[in-house]
Amino acid sequence: MEKRNELEELLRFLETKQYTGLRQFLSGLNDADIAVLMEELKEEDLLKVYRILPKDLAADVFSYLEVENQQVIIRSLSETEAANVIDNLMADDAADLLEEMPANVVDKLLANTQPDTRQAVNQLLGYPEDSAGSIMTVEYVSLKESLTVDEAIGHIRKVGLDSETINICYVLDARRRLVGTVALRYLLLSGGDEIIGDFMHENVISIHTHMDQEQVAAQFKKYDFTAMPVVDNENRMVGIITVDDIVDILEEEATEDMEKMAAILPSDKPYMRTTVWETYRKRIPWLLLLMISAAFTGAIISSFEDALSVYAALIAFIPMLMDTGGNAGGQASVTVIRGLSLGEIEYRDVPRLVWKEIRVSVLCGLTLAVANFAKLIVFDRVGVPVALTVCLTLVASVLMAMLVGCLLPIGAKRLGFDPAVMASPFITTIVDALSLLVYFRFAIIILGIA
Repeated sequence: MEKRNELEELLRFLETKQYTGLRQFLSGLNDADIAVLMEELKEEDLLKVYRILPKDLAADVFSYLEVENQQVIIRSLSETEAANVIDNLMADDAADLLEEMPANVVDKLLANTQPDTRQAVNQLLGYPEDSAGSIMTVEYVSLKESLTVDEAIGHIRKVGLDSETINICYVLDARRRLVGTVALRYLLLSGGDEIIGDFMHENVISIHTHMDQEQVAAQFKKYDFTAMPVVDNENRMVGIITVDDIVDILEEEATEDMEKMAAILPSDKPYMRTTVWETYRKRIPWLLLLMISAAFTGAIISSFEDALSVYAALIAFIPMLMDTGGNAGGQASVTVIRGLSLGEIEYRDVPRLVWKEIRVSVLCGLTLAVANFAKLIVFDRVGVPVALTVCLTLVASVLMAMLVGCLLPIGAKRLGFDPAVMASPFITTIVDALSLLVYFRFAIIILGIA
Protein backbone atom coordinates (compact mmCIF):
# COMPACT_ATOMS: atom_id res chain seq x y z
CA MET A 1 0.00 0.00 0.00
CA GLU A 2 2.84 2.36 0.91
CA LYS A 3 4.57 1.68 -2.39
CA ARG A 4 1.35 2.48 -4.29
CA ASN A 5 0.99 5.78 -2.43
CA GLU A 6 4.60 6.72 -3.16
CA LEU A 7 4.15 5.88 -6.84
CA GLU A 8 1.00 8.02 -7.03
CA GLU A 9 2.87 10.87 -5.36
CA LEU A 10 5.74 10.54 -7.84
CA LEU A 11 3.35 10.54 -10.81
CA ARG A 12 1.55 13.59 -9.42
CA PHE A 13 4.82 15.53 -9.29
CA LEU A 14 5.57 14.50 -12.88
CA GLU A 15 2.10 15.42 -14.20
CA THR A 16 2.15 18.84 -12.54
CA LYS A 17 5.82 19.35 -13.49
CA GLN A 18 6.81 20.12 -9.89
CA TYR A 19 10.37 18.95 -10.45
CA THR A 20 11.86 20.68 -7.42
CA GLY A 21 9.27 19.05 -5.18
CA LEU A 22 9.94 15.72 -6.89
CA ARG A 23 13.67 15.99 -6.21
CA GLN A 24 13.01 16.69 -2.53
CA PHE A 25 10.49 13.85 -2.35
CA LEU A 26 12.93 11.35 -3.86
CA SER A 27 15.80 12.54 -1.69
CA GLY A 28 13.86 11.37 1.36
CA LEU A 29 13.51 7.79 0.07
CA ASN A 30 15.87 4.84 0.22
CA ASP A 31 17.94 4.17 -2.93
CA ALA A 32 16.43 0.72 -3.47
CA ASP A 33 12.88 2.03 -2.95
CA ILE A 34 13.43 4.74 -5.57
CA ALA A 35 14.59 2.08 -8.02
CA VAL A 36 11.44 0.02 -7.35
CA LEU A 37 9.27 3.06 -8.11
CA MET A 38 11.21 3.83 -11.28
CA GLU A 39 10.67 0.28 -12.53
CA GLU A 40 6.93 1.09 -12.71
CA LEU A 41 7.39 4.12 -14.98
CA LYS A 42 7.18 4.44 -18.73
CA GLU A 43 10.49 4.96 -20.49
CA GLU A 44 9.95 8.70 -20.93
CA ASP A 45 9.15 9.24 -17.24
CA LEU A 46 11.98 6.92 -16.19
CA LEU A 47 14.50 9.13 -17.97
CA LYS A 48 12.96 12.29 -16.49
CA VAL A 49 13.18 10.99 -12.94
CA TYR A 50 16.77 9.81 -13.42
CA ARG A 51 17.87 13.24 -14.64
CA ILE A 52 16.05 14.94 -11.76
CA LEU A 53 17.86 12.88 -9.12
CA PRO A 54 20.88 14.50 -7.42
CA LYS A 55 24.10 13.23 -8.99
CA ASP A 56 25.29 11.11 -6.05
CA LEU A 57 21.82 9.66 -5.46
CA ALA A 58 21.40 8.88 -9.17
CA ALA A 59 24.57 6.78 -9.18
CA ASP A 60 23.37 4.73 -6.19
CA VAL A 61 19.84 4.26 -7.56
CA PHE A 62 21.18 3.19 -10.95
CA SER A 63 22.83 0.09 -9.47
CA TYR A 64 19.46 -1.15 -8.14
CA LEU A 65 17.61 -0.87 -11.46
CA GLU A 66 16.90 -3.86 -13.70
CA VAL A 67 19.52 -4.24 -16.44
CA GLU A 68 16.95 -3.43 -19.16
CA ASN A 69 16.20 -0.04 -17.58
CA GLN A 70 19.89 0.61 -16.97
CA GLN A 71 20.47 0.14 -20.69
CA VAL A 72 17.62 2.54 -21.51
CA ILE A 73 19.26 5.21 -19.36
CA ILE A 74 22.76 4.56 -20.71
CA ARG A 75 21.55 4.91 -24.30
CA SER A 76 19.93 8.26 -23.46
CA LEU A 77 23.19 9.73 -22.13
CA SER A 78 26.14 11.11 -23.99
CA GLU A 79 29.21 8.87 -24.18
CA THR A 80 30.95 10.95 -21.51
CA GLU A 81 27.94 10.86 -19.16
CA ALA A 82 27.48 7.13 -19.72
CA ALA A 83 31.16 6.48 -19.03
CA ASN A 84 30.88 8.45 -15.80
CA VAL A 85 27.95 6.29 -14.69
CA ILE A 86 29.91 3.11 -15.43
CA ASP A 87 32.94 4.45 -13.54
CA ASN A 88 30.73 4.88 -10.45
CA LEU A 89 29.39 1.33 -10.55
CA MET A 90 30.99 -1.66 -8.90
CA ALA A 91 32.85 -3.64 -11.56
CA ASP A 92 30.49 -6.63 -11.38
CA ASP A 93 27.43 -4.40 -11.79
CA ALA A 94 29.07 -2.65 -14.74
CA ALA A 95 29.85 -6.03 -16.34
CA ASP A 96 26.23 -7.17 -15.90
CA LEU A 97 25.06 -3.98 -17.61
CA LEU A 98 27.42 -4.24 -20.58
CA GLU A 99 27.15 -8.00 -21.05
CA GLU A 100 23.84 -7.79 -22.95
CA MET A 101 24.72 -4.74 -25.03
CA PRO A 102 26.09 -4.85 -28.62
CA ALA A 103 29.87 -5.20 -28.81
CA ASN A 104 30.34 -1.94 -30.71
CA VAL A 105 28.38 -0.03 -28.05
CA VAL A 106 30.40 -1.66 -25.27
CA ASP A 107 33.66 -0.70 -26.97
CA LYS A 108 32.58 2.95 -27.27
CA LEU A 109 31.46 3.12 -23.66
CA LEU A 110 34.59 1.49 -22.25
CA ALA A 111 36.81 3.71 -24.39
CA ASN A 112 35.64 6.69 -22.30
CA THR A 113 35.90 5.06 -18.89
CA GLN A 114 38.85 5.16 -16.55
CA PRO A 115 41.61 2.58 -17.27
CA ASP A 116 41.00 0.73 -14.00
CA THR A 117 37.30 0.38 -14.75
CA ARG A 118 37.98 -0.74 -18.30
CA GLN A 119 40.47 -3.37 -17.17
CA ALA A 120 38.19 -4.71 -14.42
CA VAL A 121 35.10 -4.93 -16.67
CA ASN A 122 37.01 -6.60 -19.51
CA GLN A 123 38.38 -9.11 -17.02
CA LEU A 124 34.90 -10.00 -15.76
CA LEU A 125 33.43 -10.20 -19.26
CA GLY A 126 36.15 -12.69 -20.20
CA TYR A 127 34.95 -15.39 -17.79
CA PRO A 128 32.41 -18.07 -18.82
CA GLU A 129 28.78 -17.21 -18.20
CA ASP A 130 27.43 -18.38 -14.80
CA SER A 131 30.94 -18.98 -13.47
CA ALA A 132 32.34 -17.54 -10.24
CA GLY A 133 34.57 -15.21 -12.26
CA SER A 134 31.59 -13.69 -14.07
CA ILE A 135 29.73 -12.78 -10.86
CA MET A 136 32.61 -11.67 -8.64
CA THR A 137 33.67 -8.10 -7.99
CA VAL A 138 37.27 -6.93 -8.04
CA GLU A 139 36.77 -4.21 -5.42
CA TYR A 140 38.06 -5.64 -2.16
CA VAL A 141 40.56 -4.72 0.56
CA SER A 142 43.93 -6.49 0.33
CA LEU A 143 46.68 -6.26 2.93
CA LYS A 144 50.32 -7.34 3.21
CA GLU A 145 51.51 -9.73 5.90
CA SER A 146 54.16 -7.29 7.07
CA LEU A 147 51.75 -4.41 7.83
CA THR A 148 51.06 -3.35 11.39
CA VAL A 149 47.46 -2.97 12.56
CA ASP A 150 47.72 0.83 12.43
CA GLU A 151 49.08 0.71 8.87
CA ALA A 152 46.34 -1.70 7.85
CA ILE A 153 43.58 0.52 9.27
CA GLY A 154 45.12 3.52 7.51
CA HIS A 155 45.06 1.60 4.22
CA ILE A 156 41.41 0.62 4.77
CA ARG A 157 40.50 4.28 5.29
CA LYS A 158 42.02 5.09 1.88
CA VAL A 159 40.41 2.32 -0.18
CA GLY A 160 37.38 1.31 1.89
CA LEU A 161 34.83 3.56 0.18
CA ASP A 162 35.60 2.00 -3.20
CA SER A 163 35.44 -1.58 -1.90
CA GLU A 164 32.45 -3.91 -1.93
CA THR A 165 32.99 -4.73 1.75
CA ILE A 166 35.58 -4.05 4.44
CA ASN A 167 34.32 -6.57 6.99
CA ILE A 168 36.88 -9.10 5.77
CA CYS A 169 40.33 -8.08 4.50
CA TYR A 170 42.45 -10.45 2.42
CA VAL A 171 46.15 -10.93 3.07
CA LEU A 172 48.25 -11.43 -0.08
CA ASP A 173 51.93 -12.15 -0.59
CA ALA A 174 54.21 -10.39 -3.09
CA ARG A 175 52.80 -12.49 -5.97
CA ARG A 176 49.20 -11.68 -4.93
CA ARG A 177 48.60 -15.21 -3.73
CA LEU A 178 46.00 -15.51 -1.00
CA VAL A 179 47.67 -16.46 2.28
CA GLY A 180 45.13 -15.40 4.89
CA THR A 181 42.19 -13.26 6.00
CA VAL A 182 41.64 -10.75 8.77
CA ALA A 183 38.24 -9.62 10.05
CA LEU A 184 37.88 -5.89 10.65
CA ARG A 185 36.78 -6.44 14.23
CA TYR A 186 40.10 -8.16 15.03
CA LEU A 187 41.98 -5.19 13.59
CA LEU A 188 39.99 -2.79 15.76
CA LEU A 189 40.53 -4.90 18.87
CA SER A 190 44.25 -5.55 18.34
CA GLY A 191 47.20 -3.42 19.37
CA GLY A 192 48.44 -0.89 16.82
CA ASP A 193 51.94 -2.39 16.64
CA GLU A 194 50.84 -6.00 16.06
CA ILE A 195 51.80 -7.52 12.70
CA ILE A 196 49.00 -8.77 10.43
CA GLY A 197 50.88 -11.97 9.59
CA ASP A 198 51.04 -12.94 13.28
CA PHE A 199 47.30 -13.23 13.88
CA MET A 200 45.70 -13.58 10.44
CA HIS A 201 43.49 -16.59 9.74
CA GLU A 202 45.50 -18.88 7.46
CA ASN A 203 43.00 -21.67 6.73
CA VAL A 204 41.18 -19.78 3.97
CA ILE A 205 38.23 -21.23 2.06
CA SER A 206 38.29 -19.89 -1.50
CA ILE A 207 36.43 -20.32 -4.78
CA HIS A 208 37.97 -20.97 -8.18
CA THR A 209 37.16 -18.55 -11.01
CA HIS A 210 35.56 -21.29 -13.16
CA MET A 211 33.36 -22.82 -10.45
CA ASP A 212 29.69 -22.88 -11.49
CA GLN A 213 27.57 -20.27 -9.72
CA GLU A 214 25.26 -22.96 -8.31
CA GLN A 215 28.25 -24.61 -6.63
CA VAL A 216 29.32 -21.19 -5.34
CA ALA A 217 25.91 -20.78 -3.69
CA ALA A 218 26.34 -24.22 -2.09
CA GLN A 219 29.70 -23.11 -0.65
CA PHE A 220 28.11 -20.05 0.93
CA LYS A 221 25.38 -22.21 2.44
CA LYS A 222 27.92 -24.69 3.78
CA TYR A 223 30.23 -22.16 5.43
CA ASP A 224 27.76 -19.35 6.28
CA PHE A 225 30.12 -16.65 4.96
CA THR A 226 29.03 -13.18 3.89
CA ALA A 227 31.90 -12.95 1.38
CA MET A 228 34.33 -15.42 -0.18
CA PRO A 229 37.57 -14.85 -2.11
CA VAL A 230 37.94 -15.96 -5.73
CA VAL A 231 41.31 -17.26 -6.91
CA ASP A 232 42.82 -18.43 -10.21
CA ASN A 233 44.79 -21.62 -10.96
CA GLU A 234 47.86 -20.30 -9.13
CA ASN A 235 45.91 -19.27 -6.04
CA ARG A 236 46.26 -15.59 -6.94
CA MET A 237 43.33 -13.58 -5.69
CA VAL A 238 41.28 -11.95 -8.43
CA GLY A 239 38.07 -10.90 -6.66
CA ILE A 240 35.38 -11.64 -4.10
CA ILE A 241 31.78 -12.77 -4.16
CA THR A 242 29.39 -11.35 -1.57
CA VAL A 243 26.20 -12.81 -0.16
CA ASP A 244 23.98 -10.29 -2.00
CA ASP A 245 25.19 -11.84 -5.26
CA ILE A 246 24.28 -15.28 -3.90
CA VAL A 247 20.71 -14.17 -3.20
CA ASP A 248 20.37 -13.20 -6.87
CA ILE A 249 21.89 -16.53 -7.96
CA LEU A 250 19.50 -18.55 -5.79
CA GLU A 251 16.53 -16.68 -7.22
CA GLU A 252 17.80 -17.17 -10.76
CA GLU A 253 18.51 -20.89 -10.31
CA ALA A 254 15.17 -21.53 -8.60
CA THR A 255 13.32 -19.74 -11.42
CA GLU A 256 15.26 -21.70 -14.03
CA ASP A 257 14.44 -25.03 -12.36
CA MET A 258 10.76 -24.15 -12.09
CA GLU A 259 10.64 -23.23 -15.78
CA LYS A 260 12.36 -26.45 -16.80
CA MET A 261 10.05 -28.52 -14.62
CA ALA A 262 7.10 -26.88 -16.36
CA ALA A 263 8.60 -27.65 -19.79
CA ILE A 264 9.52 -24.04 -20.59
CA LEU A 265 12.90 -22.97 -21.95
CA PRO A 266 14.52 -20.76 -19.26
CA SER A 267 14.36 -17.00 -19.75
CA ASP A 268 16.57 -14.34 -18.18
CA LYS A 269 13.82 -11.69 -18.36
CA PRO A 270 10.94 -11.07 -15.93
CA TYR A 271 7.61 -12.35 -17.28
CA MET A 272 6.08 -8.89 -17.73
CA ARG A 273 9.09 -7.77 -19.78
CA THR A 274 8.98 -10.62 -22.26
CA THR A 275 7.04 -10.15 -25.49
CA VAL A 276 4.34 -12.52 -26.70
CA TRP A 277 6.73 -13.80 -29.38
CA GLU A 278 9.51 -14.47 -26.85
CA THR A 279 7.11 -16.32 -24.56
CA TYR A 280 5.83 -18.35 -27.51
CA ARG A 281 9.36 -19.34 -28.54
CA LYS A 282 10.16 -20.48 -25.00
CA ARG A 283 7.09 -22.72 -24.74
CA ILE A 284 6.40 -24.18 -28.16
CA PRO A 285 9.46 -26.49 -28.54
CA TRP A 286 8.56 -28.50 -25.46
CA LEU A 287 4.85 -28.51 -26.30
CA LEU A 288 5.63 -29.94 -29.72
CA LEU A 289 7.95 -32.57 -28.26
CA LEU A 290 5.46 -33.62 -25.59
CA MET A 291 2.62 -33.70 -28.09
CA ILE A 292 4.60 -36.09 -30.26
CA SER A 293 5.58 -38.25 -27.27
CA ALA A 294 1.92 -38.35 -26.16
CA ALA A 295 1.14 -40.04 -29.47
CA PHE A 296 2.44 -43.27 -27.89
CA THR A 297 -0.41 -43.08 -25.39
CA GLY A 298 -2.90 -42.78 -28.20
CA ALA A 299 -1.32 -45.71 -30.01
CA ILE A 300 -1.66 -47.90 -26.90
CA ILE A 301 -5.35 -47.06 -26.53
CA SER A 302 -5.95 -47.71 -30.23
CA SER A 303 -4.33 -51.14 -30.01
CA PHE A 304 -6.83 -52.15 -27.34
CA GLU A 305 -9.96 -50.81 -29.03
CA ASP A 306 -11.55 -54.26 -29.25
CA ALA A 307 -11.09 -54.88 -25.54
CA LEU A 308 -12.51 -51.47 -24.70
CA SER A 309 -15.55 -52.11 -26.89
CA VAL A 310 -16.39 -55.14 -24.75
CA TYR A 311 -15.90 -53.35 -21.44
CA ALA A 312 -16.68 -49.74 -22.29
CA ALA A 313 -16.72 -48.91 -18.58
CA LEU A 314 -12.94 -49.24 -18.54
CA ILE A 315 -12.61 -46.05 -20.60
CA ALA A 316 -14.06 -43.90 -17.80
CA PHE A 317 -11.19 -44.75 -15.44
CA ILE A 318 -8.29 -44.02 -17.80
CA PRO A 319 -8.02 -40.28 -16.90
CA MET A 320 -7.98 -41.07 -13.17
CA LEU A 321 -5.26 -43.68 -13.52
CA MET A 322 -3.09 -41.46 -15.73
CA ASP A 323 -3.51 -38.39 -13.51
CA THR A 324 -2.77 -40.31 -10.32
CA GLY A 325 0.37 -41.83 -11.81
CA GLY A 326 1.54 -38.47 -13.13
CA ASN A 327 0.97 -36.79 -9.76
CA ALA A 328 2.82 -39.56 -7.90
CA GLY A 329 5.76 -39.34 -10.30
CA GLY A 330 5.81 -35.57 -9.99
CA GLN A 331 5.98 -35.76 -6.19
CA ALA A 332 8.91 -38.17 -6.29
CA SER A 333 10.80 -36.22 -8.95
CA VAL A 334 10.48 -32.86 -7.18
CA THR A 335 11.78 -34.39 -3.94
CA VAL A 336 14.75 -36.00 -5.68
CA ILE A 337 15.59 -32.96 -7.82
CA ARG A 338 15.60 -30.78 -4.72
CA GLY A 339 17.80 -33.29 -2.92
CA LEU A 340 20.24 -33.38 -5.84
CA SER A 341 20.46 -29.58 -6.04
CA LEU A 342 21.16 -29.31 -2.30
CA GLY A 343 23.71 -32.12 -2.37
CA GLU A 344 21.59 -34.28 -0.04
CA ILE A 345 21.38 -37.14 -2.57
CA GLU A 346 24.43 -38.78 -4.17
CA TYR A 347 24.75 -41.62 -6.68
CA ARG A 348 25.72 -44.01 -3.91
CA ASP A 349 22.31 -43.36 -2.32
CA VAL A 350 20.36 -44.86 -5.26
CA PRO A 351 19.72 -48.31 -3.66
CA ARG A 352 18.45 -46.71 -0.44
CA LEU A 353 16.43 -44.19 -2.42
CA VAL A 354 14.77 -46.90 -4.57
CA TRP A 355 13.99 -49.06 -1.55
CA LYS A 356 12.45 -46.10 0.27
CA GLU A 357 10.34 -45.08 -2.74
CA ILE A 358 9.12 -48.66 -3.18
CA ARG A 359 7.83 -48.73 0.40
CA VAL A 360 6.28 -45.27 0.13
CA SER A 361 4.64 -46.10 -3.20
CA VAL A 362 3.17 -49.37 -1.90
CA LEU A 363 1.66 -47.58 1.10
CA CYS A 364 0.28 -44.75 -1.05
CA GLY A 365 -0.95 -47.13 -3.75
CA LEU A 366 -2.75 -49.42 -1.30
CA THR A 367 -4.41 -46.47 0.43
CA LEU A 368 -5.62 -45.06 -2.88
CA ALA A 369 -6.73 -48.49 -4.06
CA VAL A 370 -8.81 -49.20 -0.94
CA ALA A 371 -10.51 -45.80 -1.13
CA ASN A 372 -11.10 -46.20 -4.85
CA PHE A 373 -12.43 -49.76 -4.50
CA ALA A 374 -15.09 -48.56 -2.05
CA LYS A 375 -16.04 -45.73 -4.40
CA LEU A 376 -16.29 -48.04 -7.42
CA ILE A 377 -18.50 -50.55 -5.62
CA VAL A 378 -20.73 -48.13 -3.68
CA PHE A 379 -21.07 -45.13 -5.97
CA ASP A 380 -20.10 -46.28 -9.47
CA ARG A 381 -21.77 -49.68 -8.97
CA VAL A 382 -19.30 -51.59 -11.12
CA GLY A 383 -18.62 -55.27 -10.72
CA VAL A 384 -15.88 -56.59 -8.46
CA PRO A 385 -13.71 -57.75 -11.43
CA VAL A 386 -13.70 -54.24 -12.97
CA ALA A 387 -13.03 -52.63 -9.58
CA LEU A 388 -10.20 -55.08 -8.96
CA THR A 389 -8.70 -54.32 -12.38
CA VAL A 390 -8.76 -50.56 -11.74
CA CYS A 391 -7.38 -50.81 -8.19
CA LEU A 392 -4.55 -53.19 -9.02
CA THR A 393 -3.58 -50.87 -11.86
CA LEU A 394 -3.66 -47.96 -9.42
CA VAL A 395 -1.17 -49.68 -7.09
CA ALA A 396 1.10 -50.60 -10.00
CA SER A 397 0.88 -47.10 -11.53
CA VAL A 398 1.87 -45.38 -8.31
CA LEU A 399 4.78 -47.81 -7.84
CA MET A 400 6.06 -47.30 -11.38
CA ALA A 401 5.51 -43.54 -11.24
CA MET A 402 7.50 -43.06 -8.06
CA LEU A 403 10.35 -45.23 -9.31
CA VAL A 404 10.47 -43.39 -12.62
CA GLY A 405 10.17 -40.06 -10.81
CA CYS A 406 13.18 -40.74 -8.60
CA LEU A 407 15.42 -42.53 -11.11
CA LEU A 408 15.00 -40.27 -14.16
CA PRO A 409 16.46 -37.12 -12.53
CA ILE A 410 19.41 -39.11 -11.14
CA GLY A 411 20.02 -40.69 -14.54
CA ALA A 412 19.84 -37.30 -16.20
CA LYS A 413 22.42 -35.85 -13.83
CA ARG A 414 24.66 -38.86 -14.35
CA LEU A 415 24.56 -38.23 -18.10
CA GLY A 416 25.34 -34.53 -17.65
CA PHE A 417 21.82 -33.17 -18.16
CA ASP A 418 19.87 -30.89 -15.86
CA PRO A 419 17.70 -33.10 -13.58
CA ALA A 420 14.89 -30.52 -13.73
CA VAL A 421 14.40 -31.32 -17.41
CA MET A 422 13.36 -34.83 -16.41
CA ALA A 423 10.60 -33.60 -14.13
CA SER A 424 6.85 -33.50 -14.64
CA PRO A 425 6.54 -33.41 -18.47
CA PHE A 426 8.71 -36.41 -19.36
CA ILE A 427 7.70 -38.36 -16.28
CA THR A 428 4.00 -37.84 -16.94
CA THR A 429 4.34 -39.03 -20.54
CA ILE A 430 6.30 -42.15 -19.56
CA VAL A 431 4.02 -43.01 -16.65
CA ASP A 432 0.89 -42.53 -18.76
CA ALA A 433 2.12 -45.08 -21.29
CA LEU A 434 3.17 -47.58 -18.62
CA SER A 435 -0.12 -47.19 -16.73
CA LEU A 436 -2.16 -47.93 -19.83
CA LEU A 437 -0.10 -51.01 -20.68
CA VAL A 438 -0.54 -52.35 -17.14
CA TYR A 439 -4.25 -51.45 -17.12
CA PHE A 440 -5.01 -53.37 -20.28
CA ARG A 441 -2.83 -56.29 -19.20
CA PHE A 442 -4.80 -56.62 -15.96
CA ALA A 443 -8.04 -56.30 -17.94
CA ILE A 444 -7.00 -59.18 -20.16
CA ILE A 445 -6.03 -61.37 -17.19
CA ILE A 446 -8.90 -60.55 -14.80
CA LEU A 447 -11.75 -59.86 -17.23
CA GLY A 448 -10.67 -62.40 -19.79
CA ILE A 449 -10.81 -59.99 -22.75
CA ALA A 450 -8.40 -59.89 -25.66
